[in-house]
Amino acid sequence: MSDTPRPYRRIATEEAWAPAEMLQRWVKMLEDGSHNDPGFGSLWGFFGRSPTPRARDLVARLQDLGDRRLADMDAAGVDMALLSLTCPGVQLFDPDTAMQLAISSNDEVAAAVRRHPTRFAALAAVAPHAPEASAREIERAVNTLGLKGVIVNSHTQGFYMDDPKCWAIFEACEALDVPLYLHPNTPSPQMAAPFIPRCLDAAIYGFAVETGLHALRLVVAGVFDRFPKLKLVLGHLGEGLPYWLYRIDFMHAGIVANNRSPGVKPLARKPSDYLRENVWYTCSGMPWEPAITFCQHVIGQDRVMYAMDYPYQYVPDEVGMVERLFVSPQVKRMFFETNARALFKI
Repeated sequence: MSDTPRPYRRIATEEAWAPAEMLQRWVKMLEDGSHNDPGFGSLWGFFGRSPTPRARDLVARLQDLGDRRLADMDAAGVDMALLSLTCPGVQLFDPDTAMQLAISSNDEVAAAVRRHPTRFAALAAVAPHAPEASAREIERAVNTLGLKGVIVNSHTQGFYMDDPKCWAIFEACEALDVPLYLHPNTPSPQMAAPFIPRCLDAAIYGFAVETGLHALRLVVAGVFDRFPKLKLVLGHLGEGLPYWLYRIDFMHAGIVANNRSPGVKPLARKPSDYLRENVWYTCSGMPWEPAITFCQHVIGQDRVMYAMDYPYQYVPDEVGMVERLFVSPQVKRMFFETNARALFKI
């Protein structure tokens, strides 16, 4: 990267990590068959057990919260990384185990932030299937550990957060004014079968389908009417949703007008209004100028942020590619730094 001084720091806002204990537990579940998630079996059956350089390199990078990660950031020109627990995180375990692992992983990542306060910030992991305990952990993680928000790796064993049982988590996020990052997971057990034979279940397509579905469920369920100050973050430029805004509004209005489904009730605003006003977007894995500028145009330049998606998509030259965006210096600074600082209070 160039040594030319910049008027901003580059903050990467979706950078994955994983503690060694969790990775070991995942491998054990794969080996003893004690899970019923075909998407997990497909994704982590490769990364957790394959001897290929791609898999072994990724597992090593995920666990590093020190010199190697910092060196990779320096090589790419990333000044600060917002760390978040990789999918499926703690959500594959029973509620009690999941909460214990969430607490210990939050302590571990907070310690890394303390060691490198100018290079790292982090989000707190929670267990959506233990919502009351998760709400308490969010308060501890924010107020005691100094974490900057919450990471949820989409569905939890096929369970989605539009269920009111989960709303204690939204209430805690809203009360503390911290965002919830809805990160992808592989398609839920109910929808995974057509994806897996062609290896379409993960980042190539399945992540976007599954997480876009989850986000729309939250909108249509009225979560943002119930929690109007809730801040949601979507990666990968919104999992395709910004491209669909017009059609989502049109079809939703027809479903409501014709009372087509008991699960779809009138909302206070159009679905696209929530996607513009309650949701922020990162470009993780999508360092592509046409898509970034489209998202900035239809969503707002104050809602789109840089992310690399390290280590899954670590390309040191990527930052230079994104630096060539045809936007003003002010918008470029918003994209790389100030939007993230404002949202995550960095």
